[in-house]
Amino acid sequence: MNEINLTIYDSQYKAKSLVDNYSNIMCSISGGSDSDILLDLIYKVDTNKKVKYVFFETGLEYKATREHLKHLEDKYKIKIYREWAKIPIPLATLRFGQPFLSKRVSENISRLQKHGFKWENESYETLKEKYPRCLSALKWWTNSYPKKSNGSESSFNINYNKYLKEFMLMHPPTFKISKNCCKYAKKDVAHNFKKRHNIELSIVGVRKSEGGVRATSYKNCITYGKKENDVIEYRPIFWFKNEDKAVYNLLNNIENSKCYTDYGLKRTGCAGCPLGRNLNEEIEVVKEHEPKLYKAIKNIFKETYEYTELYRKFVKRMKQGEIKNECIR
Repeated sequence: MNEINLTIYDSQYKAKSLVDNYSNIMCSISGGSDSDILLDLIYKVDTNKKVKYVFFETGLEYKATREHLKHLEDKYKIKIYREWAKIPIPLATLRFGQPFLSKRVSENISRLQKHGFKWENESYETLKEKYPRCLSALKWWTNSYPKKSNGSESSFNINYNKYLKEFMLMHPPTFKISKNCCKYAKKDVAHNFKKRHNIELSIVGVRKSEGGVRATSYKNCITYGKKENDVIEYRPIFWFKNEDKAVYNLLNNIENSKCYTDYGLKRTGCAGCPLGRNLNEEIEVVKEHEPKLYKAIKNIFKETYEYTELYRKFVKRMKQGEIKNECIR
């Protein structure tokens, strides 16, 4: 048996063991390609049909995703619970702000904005006297977290995103920035579902190799709660690489959503999310295949789309030497 098959086998074996040992289990379904493998794997080890499959409605779903969920229900003869956002994304962005660049960046900018930060290029020691109630965000802004052991920049510092501080000094944000759209559309809703159904084991489709804050915050495939009754989070495909996904899909005849097969997207989830790696390409895909949704996302994320494009042009100009650091106050 080769290494790829061992990865798949190990995930099936552990999933079977965990599912057999708990009574109240939920499995989060997104309609994406990782989620398709997750559902197939869990369905096959759940011989007593205990698992509740859940999809979180954010207010920005692709039509193709909704169609795929119906396909999955018919294929596996299961019910997928639809849990609606506590505050849908369109309303959350109006109330709290729009996400920009990444969740970590958005959170730090949001904290600074709440304390009336003036986007000053001063030391941490100077700034903490002016803004004593947002110290962690100030550390991010002043690059005060230590670098990694290999000398590379810490992801907790603003310099992790090349030229971002220089950009913001020249172009301070004029609109509210926040990561809270995800909190009210997914996190809080998931928490309420767990509480309502007395969930003991929560299964999610996170893979280490996909990167991002969510994946890199975990060291292994399972997280036990700090308290005895805390919900355990299990990530069955955590160690799957793209090669493992390809093998699993082939062996189990997995069919993905039209978002992949027809639209050509590399990810699903909230349509037009400003945090997407291939944002411009995704927006063009939405424009071509789901024009009504395109109009919605262009309106909802108007400021952050423009700000992101301005930042990308700024980075390009900095690399080409068109903007000098000494021009930045």
